[in-house]
Amino acid sequence: MVIPVVVILTGELYNRFMYSIPKTALPFFQEYDFEQLDPERDRDLVIERLLAYGNRDEVSWLIRNYGWVHVRHWLSKSRAQRLPGRRYRLWCVLFDVTEIQRKQIWPY
Repeated sequence: MVIPVVVILTGELYNRFMYSIPKTALPFFQEYDFEQLDPERDRDLVIERLLAYGNRDEVSWLIRNYGWVHVRHWLSKSRAQRLPGRRYRLWCVLFDVTEIQRKQIWPY
């Protein structure tokens, strides 16, 4: 049994035993080579896709591996505007983040 060890590096939480992205998330990364995605290197992309399209198990994986604080911080930044509106508002409520006024990128 592997027990994840969390250490603080440069002010961020980092899980030294981060597991690979769940295989059930494969459809969310169609334009990428799924096997080449690295959970640490591509964390903004992984957080975005799993919050946008993930189910309960995938979001649980996300929080276990990146930590509540890091996901909450990601939501508070403008990067979160790439999430679908309904999902963005849901995560803002659940993570207790003040919504950023979103620009309408696509008028339809």
